Amino acid sequence: MSPTGSPAHVTTPVPGSSLSAARRTRDLARTVGGPAVDVLVVGLGATGAGAALDAAARGLTVAAVDAHDLAFGTSRWSSKLIHGGLRYLASGQLDVAHESAVERGVLMARTAPHLVSAQPFVLPLTPLVSRGQATLAWAGFRAGDTLRLAARTARATLPGPRRLSAVETRNLAPALRTDGLRGGLLSWDGRLTDDARLVTALARTAAAKGARILTRVRALELTGTGARVRDELTGEEGEIRARAVINASGVWAGELIDGIRIRPSRGTHLVLRAERLGSMPAGMHIPIPGETNRFVLVLPQGDGRVYVGLTDEPVDGPVPDVPEVPETDVGFLLDVLGSVLDMPVHRDDVVGAFAGLRPLLDTTPAGSGEASRTADISRRHAVLTSPDGVVTVVGGKLTTYRRMAEDAVDAAVSARRLPAGSSPTATLPLVGAAAPARLAALPAPRRLVRRYGTEAAAVQALAAQTPHAQDPVLSNHPVTRAELLWAVRHEGALDAADLLDRRTRIGLVTEDRAAALETAEEILGEALAGQG
Repeated sequence: MSPTGSPAHVTTPVPGSSLSAARRTRDLARTVGGPAVDVLVVGLGATGAGAALDAAARGLTVAAVDAHDLAFGTSRWSSKLIHGGLRYLASGQLDVAHESAVERGVLMARTAPHLVSAQPFVLPLTPLVSRGQATLAWAGFRAGDTLRLAARTARATLPGPRRLSAVETRNLAPALRTDGLRGGLLSWDGRLTDDARLVTALARTAAAKGARILTRVRALELTGTGARVRDELTGEEGEIRARAVINASGVWAGELIDGIRIRPSRGTHLVLRAERLGSMPAGMHIPIPGETNRFVLVLPQGDGRVYVGLTDEPVDGPVPDVPEVPETDVGFLLDVLGSVLDMPVHRDDVVGAFAGLRPLLDTTPAGSGEASRTADISRRHAVLTSPDGVVTVVGGKLTTYRRMAEDAVDAAVSARRLPAGSSPTATLPLVGAAAPARLAALPAPRRLVRRYGTEAAAVQALAAQTPHAQDPVLSNHPVTRAELLWAVRHEGALDAADLLDRRTRIGLVTEDRAAALETAEEILGEALAGQG
């Protein structure tokens, strides 16, 4: 048996985990205007979906709403990395560093080994990296390995750092300039197949535990006993009653609760075609000139694309639904990338870009006029309770979503004296999870196993059973029509944007999105007609 309790070679979804338009309609009807649930969660990013799972896994009745889709906000715009906390160790935030390393180990070894794996990174020792900087970086990587040991993550799960010769460095990163290259430093960290897929797995695992996952439901007003909401598909408004309310709406948290001050920080990534940088067995850390502990990351994705990021810039003014990427960010990233490449990457080589807003908690005294760089603001999360009892969770980062969710539910359970024990989520596998050996034995392509885990065989079976479903949606991208069909039937996709921008990442490249749109709408229409 797999950790989820289902046979290793499943051909159907995990029981009760399927999200669909039909299930949304049923759950919405019994939630709005119905009996009070134990916990209402607002926001279905990683932390909100994690809170819904945490509460449902404790046996509480749960409704979770989002004005848009699963992973619509910050949780789809990350670097797709599960960091071990090295940066926080360097800045003296030992508790954040240790927490990050522990949560990385939880994901890699127990809850989501199908989605999170070890990623090698090369830091090239170019003439721009002094010997003193190299010594400092090497000490940091060794300290990071100590964090791994303290978090009890096995060496087989996450290998240790080592020094590389110039030849070895160039083999792992062939696009590097050879002039003056004196070697490199190899380190490892956790890498997500896809951050939006993690959120989908969280939401589906919560649904399997009985949580009602309601996308396109906007919270208009929150109180300690529920929310006034609007169905964004019909415009109808109503009330959801709850014994406890958790506000996990990220950068929008302050719009729902007075007194919460968020200082968003923009993280921008560029999207390049993989052939532009050649075969890359490893990612890269490129030191940012003038900074001692910041890097631009080069992240090969395995789908014909490479991400280059990221920035850390404060954002003022109203929070947009989808952040724009300024040309200043593009230029900055290209400049740093070009500092180590044999052939520079030009603006025309950038086929896409995306930016996410980190929901950092602003702890400067109100009206003080003080303003530190967002890069210097602590990534510690905070759980705050309003005078009328709404629990808000803010700050933190993707890696620590589970701990953030646990702390938020703990606060709600304590404040409202709900009948629930401690959180079981540190050992609760997500939909698709299994031990690495079992995943390796699944009769499905490795790419599907890395995205769907034990359900990869079911996706493969769907492709075999449905005419043309094995065909790729695009000639230059591996996603098949079967994956879009699966997303509508089992992952709650309601429109073409859900399919192209979140269940898959085709939409990150504007040209690819336009080419795939007709196919996505065709599959969506057929699948929704079948549900009706």
